[in-house]
Amino acid sequence: MSSHATRAAGIAAAAACSTLLLTALPQAGAAPAFDSQGYADSTARCSDTAVLFGSTDSSRVAICKTTGGYEYRGVRVRDGAKLVLSATSAGSGSYTAVNDGITYTVSSSSLTISSGGAVVRKESWVDFHGPATSQSSTSTSSTPTSSAATPTSTTPMSTTPLPPPLPAEVGGGR
Repeated sequence: MSSHATRAAGIAAAAACSTLLLTALPQAGAAPAFDSQGYADSTARCSDTAVLFGSTDSSRVAICKTTGGYEYRGVRVRDGAKLVLSATSAGSGSYTAVNDGITYTVSSSSLTISSGGAVVRKESWVDFHGPATSQSSTSTSSTPTSSAATPTSTTPMSTTPLPPPLPAEVGGGR
């Protein structure tokens, strides 16, 4: 076989492997399926009204309007770990939820996780649906928001254990 034929065969093999890799790997940045209530088949989905919801490289979050206030519904994508907490409006379109000294702040620019006032991690949105907050002037799309007055209830949510992760939330599947 000539060196030209060998080189052509190598290029063809590399192209085939690249195509296989691209089709086998999940699309980076591809938004999970969603509607006005949040992400389909996800904990980050509201039973009624989603105020906002978004997805980072490692998390999915929804802020839901409830009869008693707001609810933070989050899921860690890599292992499907769920967190459902009561949330409060922090003003300017951002929301906070607190669990065991960890504060989760959701705004149109990011999901910020803090402990004792120090930022542990700040995750930028790959996909965001909701109104822009004063911290950010852009939003990828919009969902309806409630015009109700900001509730002051901080009643804890149920301590009933959550069911196992949904199929879309196991092992980073999007």
